Amino acid sequence: MSGLLKRFQDDASGATAIEYALIGGFISIVIVASATSIGTQLVGIFTRVNEGFPDQGS
Repeated sequence: MSGLLKRFQDDASGATAIEYALIGGFISIVIVASATSIGTQLVGIFTRVNEGFPDQGS
């Protein structure tokens, strides 16, 4: 029983998996924030381009 507890205490594979999950989470947050910022900027650019064209009048 003592050997089982010692192996469980020394096992670091779960900690490594959690570290990789945290890194992946942070990277995904950065990607979403960047995409949102770029999307907002693109909307502004396309709006200015659209305003440069004359109205077509329906």
